[in-house]
Amino acid sequence: MSLELRDVVKTYREPGGGRLPVLKIASFSLAAGEQAVLVGSSGGGKTTLLNIIAGITAADSGEVLVDRTDLTKLPEAARDRFRAERIGYVFQTFNLLQAFTALENVLLGMSFGGRHADRSAAIELLKRVGLGHRLHHKPAQLSVGEQQRTSVARALVNTPKLLLADEPTANVDAANQQTILDLLRTSCRENGVSLLLVTHAPEVANQFDRVEKLADFNNPVPQIAAR
Repeated sequence: MSLELRDVVKTYREPGGGRLPVLKIASFSLAAGEQAVLVGSSGGGKTTLLNIIAGITAADSGEVLVDRTDLTKLPEAARDRFRAERIGYVFQTFNLLQAFTALENVLLGMSFGGRHADRSAAIELLKRVGLGHRLHHKPAQLSVGEQQRTSVARALVNTPKLLLADEPTANVDAANQQTILDLLRTSCRENGVSLLLVTHAPEVANQFDRVEKLADFNNPVPQIAAR
């Protein structure tokens, strides 16, 4: 699945009535099956960009083409369906459902994507991220790193066409960091999934052939506050 951004602008309203510019991207693209890392300063708009690509946040203007579908033209419900069916997202804040176990969270990921809940596939993925012994534990009973690994399994379980990963190794100990990264990259490579991964870790970014600095293609322009 290819990704293309054209003239994407995003601002947020400030308390004084002005607009805080966050994103102004003339163009950005990711080819089908390509893997790229996105780096940049904290608060620079990386998570906002991922949310716009996923259709969670609406851009002020511009086009967000995922597999030639412009998400900016879809109503919210249609964007939600599109994301569930075709986009995997490893959230920095995990976004796990607290009332459900690790296994149930992954199975629900399948259901949201319109697939039959394949229990054996979900268990296998959780085993691959080292959680075979934690299948029936709820998020509050898991460590931060275990919650992150559950989030990775949920994002991969539907074999999406585009995978967005926001600091997927930030909360994982060193022993599991490479395991998570290898799982993400290998799964994407084997299934032709495009991968866009945000990281602050040089040891992660250095493993990718394509490393993009957000500041190189994002040029937000300050706007005058409204009177």
